[in-house]
Amino acid sequence: MSIEATKFGDAIRAHWAIENELHWVLDVTFRDDDSRVRMDQAPANFSIIKHAAMNYLKRAKDKKSLRVMRKIAGWNDEFLTQIITK
Repeated sequence: MSIEATKFGDAIRAHWAIENELHWVLDVTFRDDDSRVRMDQAPANFSIIKHAAMNYLKRAKDKKSLRVMRKIAGWNDEFLTQIITK
């Protein structure tokens, strides 16, 4: 395998790491692909909010899935406060 092939392989893996770690999580946890927000600056604003929420959930280091933690945070103010203040 040549050096160029190795660099190319690294670039492909880096791209798919972003896809698997960010986009897939947004699609599954926040159902991002089903979003009907399309007017003016709303898509960009919602994207920022979703990314921030995902970062808070990942930082929580809880055993629950991100989707479950998101639901619990919506139902339980104490859990939401715990996630935001960690």
